[in-house]
Amino acid sequence: MTAGRIDTHVHYVPPAYRRYLAQEAFFGGQATPAWSPAAALDEMGVLGVQTSVLSVGRPGFWFGDVGRAAGMAREVNEYAADLVRERPDRFGFFAALPLPDLDSALAEVAHAYDHLGCDGIVLLANNDGTYLGDPRLDPLMAELDRRGAVVFVHPNALPATPVPDVPVFVADFLLDTTRAALNLVRHGVLRRFPRITFILAHGGGFLPYAAHRVASLTPMADTGAVDRARFLDDCADFYYDTALTASAHSLPSLLAFARPGHVLYGSDWPYAREDNSEYFTAQLDACTDDEQVRASIHRGAAERLFPRLRR
Repeated sequence: MTAGRIDTHVHYVPPAYRRYLAQEAFFGGQATPAWSPAAALDEMGVLGVQTSVLSVGRPGFWFGDVGRAAGMAREVNEYAADLVRERPDRFGFFAALPLPDLDSALAEVAHAYDHLGCDGIVLLANNDGTYLGDPRLDPLMAELDRRGAVVFVHPNALPATPVPDVPVFVADFLLDTTRAALNLVRHGVLRRFPRITFILAHGGGFLPYAAHRVASLTPMADTGAVDRARFLDDCADFYYDTALTASAHSLPSLLAFARPGHVLYGSDWPYAREDNSEYFTAQLDACTDDEQVRASIHRGAAERLFPRLRR
């Protein structure tokens, strides 16, 4: 087992957030997993992780009340900041925002960077049906660009009725991430806001494997025309994590598509059970023979994005 990894796709569940979801009667096909800092450190030891960059998973905070969503985002982010202050070598965090309300989201970006020292921002692929890339989010993108933000894009439930008896995290999550990435490229977000670095969860959903099809059929919003070369070039600018993705079949395709140094280690713990996090981590280790590629995935790429985590 490789030691010293930096895990950029790993979640935390503060007690207040657990209570909040229970009050909102949120279930979403998957019970909120048990989590504690001690349990996180234990699993990090099993996975060979030195530092976990924590993020809140779906559904975020939005249940229709702007004030409650903003208050919960602030409490969750301050909890993570306290963890990082106590153990800066073991934890980092992506601050979460109370989208889709833009004003409170911008206020939380300012607080997270100026007072909490966040390492980046986590954004759900869609919030109440509004996908990343939507022009209504341009003021948020402008602020994240101004700050040179690292943005972790995590899927949410699709704004559609799920397939009966198939939990949304089985396949819908992959489509949700792909939709967000497509919309970011189609609306030119990566080119208009070049100082934002986007990390796509779960190996980018379907994007690396269907990118040539998508690029050949999708008109760009600014021209109304298909531009295959431009679309593919923008897709290659994304970063991709290995959470629930690495295998002998998928990893070679991901590495062939992504730019060198644009693949990051991810465990997806605790929403991925320990056996799944450990299974895909073992698959990753078994499938990366190139020592330079292995070192980049395990921590080199993350060190470039998060300089404070350099050894």
